[in-house]
Amino acid sequence: MSAFPGDVPSTPTADGKKVLLAAPRGYCAGVDRAVDAVEKALDLYGAPVYVRKEIVHNKFVVETLSARGAVFVNETDEVPEGARVVFSAHGVSPAVHAQAAARNLATIDATCPLVTKVHKEAVRFAAADYDILLIGHEGHEEVEGTQGEAPNHIQVVNGPEDVAKLEVRDPDRLIWLSQTTLSVDETMETVHLLRERFPNLQDPPSDDICYATQNRQAAVKTLGPRCDVVIVVGSGNSSNSVRLVEVALEYGAGAAYRVDKADEIDPAWIEDAQTIGLTSGASVPEILVRDVLRVLAERGYTDVETIRTATENIAFSLPKNLRGDLKSAGHIVDVPRTPRPRRDR
Repeated sequence: MSAFPGDVPSTPTADGKKVLLAAPRGYCAGVDRAVDAVEKALDLYGAPVYVRKEIVHNKFVVETLSARGAVFVNETDEVPEGARVVFSAHGVSPAVHAQAAARNLATIDATCPLVTKVHKEAVRFAAADYDILLIGHEGHEEVEGTQGEAPNHIQVVNGPEDVAKLEVRDPDRLIWLSQTTLSVDETMETVHLLRERFPNLQDPPSDDICYATQNRQAAVKTLGPRCDVVIVVGSGNSSNSVRLVEVALEYGAGAAYRVDKADEIDPAWIEDAQTIGLTSGASVPEILVRDVLRVLAERGYTDVETIRTATENIAFSLPKNLRGDLKSAGHIVDVPRTPRPRRDR
């Protein structure tokens, strides 16, 4: 079947070469909202619009927005006083909000609502004097933002290797939270080990790993065993993209590679491959996947079958202050319905 009717035709081949195209893949609702916020801010206010950190972890997206006039900085003190700054989808700590206020910056908070949910959980349990074990990668922007909500109550657990060295005040007032973009399997392995040490460890009130991360991993788990090679489109600093490579290998793919774009594919990777799996991380625009499909088609992989394991219909509204400014300027701003995320397991 054709993945993109009229654009990337699917043609059965005599030698049986095939691409299994994962669905869902690519942009999640939080990424779409964050990128849209920067684009609409540039349209409305004009360049420059400053962005703290990468708006999402994808080189192509950052380069494209930079060309339009977005200026990416590492910290708020690099933004001219009184200027406008967008906070990335990964979220920021209260200290960053305070720094921005002290510099009179006009802020647009593009934090993914699912990350905001984890922030609120951290605040709630810290207020109840719980110790919080935050499963995630130390140094990742999302983890830094969440930890900043309650630094005296949160310890970061990078993975199973950290469990044995943890010290807590009261093992009966202990809860775990997680970075939203982790591998589901690895997270639950860490939780299992944590519970062996701390039998009364509480679970978060709802699943912290986002629906999009889980859906993309589920699709790869399904197609991986059928593939000689799986190609994941995504940047190296994208946690969920890196996890997709690991998931593909864990679930039976012969080999798996990550690329930022199509020209990074080494022909040797696919030289003897009959079936190639293809997916992309949650911060990857679809144009990059289409470029890979075209490269594969040039090498005889014209038969494309979509492997769908879930259908996503989640959308998030733009940040409130940006939405208000757009309405004041006469723009029509849709307010999407945001049903509770569902996922196929």
